[in-house]
Amino acid sequence: MSNDAPIGPGRPKDLAKREAILEAAKSLFLSLGYANTSMDAVAAAAGVSKLTVYSHFTDKQTLFGMAVMATCQNQLPDLMFEYPEGVAVEEVLLNIARGFQALISSDEAVKLSRLIIALGSQDPGFGQYFYEAGPKRVLAGMEGLLRDVDQRGLLHIDQPLQAAEHFFCLVKGAPDYRLLIGCAPPLQGDAAEAHVREAVAVFVRAYRR
Repeated sequence: MSNDAPIGPGRPKDLAKREAILEAAKSLFLSLGYANTSMDAVAAAAGVSKLTVYSHFTDKQTLFGMAVMATCQNQLPDLMFEYPEGVAVEEVLLNIARGFQALISSDEAVKLSRLIIALGSQDPGFGQYFYEAGPKRVLAGMEGLLRDVDQRGLLHIDQPLQAAEHFFCLVKGAPDYRLLIGCAPPLQGDAAEAHVREAVAVFVRAYRR
């Protein structure tokens, strides 16, 4: 028997189709909104059958959550939250800050944030679902890293989850608020680099041993 034979009934799910479905879903959710995006429309945009969509994602809410998760994962993969040996803590934090700042400043992230705010007024439970799918996972990764940083004696962090929240709030800052309400463009180039460097410097000073 071939080692490639699937375990259990059916064939292994096609990863290329899964990615196509996620990309189509992200595009439609952001352009049409959650309520106006149907599984039929996602299937058509992805070039697959509706049955294929349901075989990968059981319902629209699950599909939306996975699309959010994929967006976060693209900019902040789990490996970014591992501490590499021999690297200064400031550099590790700067790399994360740059990735996070690029994520929240991207056009799709801004549209997604505005969509979630609109959906939250209709169904408060939806905001919680979004939080579980995206921000909570990012915070968990950062919490683990900061706990490691504390154990190595590089910074003094008694409450790593709270410190992780402080870190990301510093990186978001006023520029992200101005971007979300549409009164300023995203930070780019030297301005973005200066912002994340200042945020990291403030964080390190606050938790320096």
